[in-house]
Amino acid sequence: MGVEIERKFLLRDDSWRAGISCSETIAQGYLIGAQALRDGSARSSVRARVAGDKAWLNIKAAVAGIERAEFEYAIPLADAQALLATLCDGVLEKIRHHVHVGNALFEVDEFLGENEGLVVAEIELPAVDASFPHPVWLGAEVSALKRYYNVNLIAHPYRQWSPVERAAEDAAC
Repeated sequence: MGVEIERKFLLRDDSWRAGISCSETIAQGYLIGAQALRDGSARSSVRARVAGDKAWLNIKAAVAGIERAEFEYAIPLADAQALLATLCDGVLEKIRHHVHVGNALFEVDEFLGENEGLVVAEIELPAVDASFPHPVWLGAEVSALKRYYNVNLIAHPYRQWSPVERAAEDAAC
């Protein structure tokens, strides 16, 4: 069984941009009804993702936190595009930037469309308690906050967040 251990952070500033090694545009959508994922009745999330000319089907345990069961399979690009166009409740788009800090890789997601303005950094770790660098641009951790999960950003986009929700984000940094 695959396991993903991932921590997610807000960013304090744009100084991370100086470390970008490559970037790619990603489109992803969820095949399980987004409502089932949000209300907690789903045991997993099933997502189709396209990045460039590659595509994947991804299955993750629908639990909050930094450690989750995860399975990912390459699928034909045309299949993924058809899934996104016909079976998903919505499609989230973002630019993923790869930023190396020492031996660590941070994936910085800069969201597009209705989520424009939201930028988060993720780092995958080999263990829950693994140490990792904390560059000055890394802000508050939001790993366990469900509103930052991609499936929730489709249903409740960042641009629709209330002033109270945005103020909580600003205070966290």
